[in-house]
Amino acid sequence: MVLFLFLVIALVVVVGAVTLAVVGGGESGALPDAAPERFTDPLPEDRPLRRADVDEVRFPLTLRGYHMGEVDEVLGRLGAELAERDARIAELEAALAGAQATAVGGKDLFDGYEPRTAAEPAEQRQDEQRQTGDDQ
Repeated sequence: MVLFLFLVIALVVVVGAVTLAVVGGGESGALPDAAPERFTDPLPEDRPLRRADVDEVRFPLTLRGYHMGEVDEVLGRLGAELAERDARIAELEAALAGAQATAVGGKDLFDGYEPRTAAEPAEQRQDEQRQTGDDQ
């Protein structure tokens, strides 16, 4: 008898749960599938990247890790921007080296030239004038 009473109570609970599920579901039926996470690119398009921009990048997880296409896209963009930055640095270093070479080369033009100063003794100037006058 106890077993029969237990089966009746279990049957009432199951019927009640199914009834609530059907009535509670209403017209919507099954729950809609959750939209998959989408990657939103936080990297700025209008200025060069900074360290903080790269730190903010977060990829949504998929069943087996990260979506390869999204990761490849961001890495490709970072690589292109770093290559552009490296080219600009090389260009500026070459310009700087050229300016330094010009400045150093300009000094060679004046090798051997010693400007006279007002502090030279008058005798030395007179000796030079006599020597040039004697030669003529």
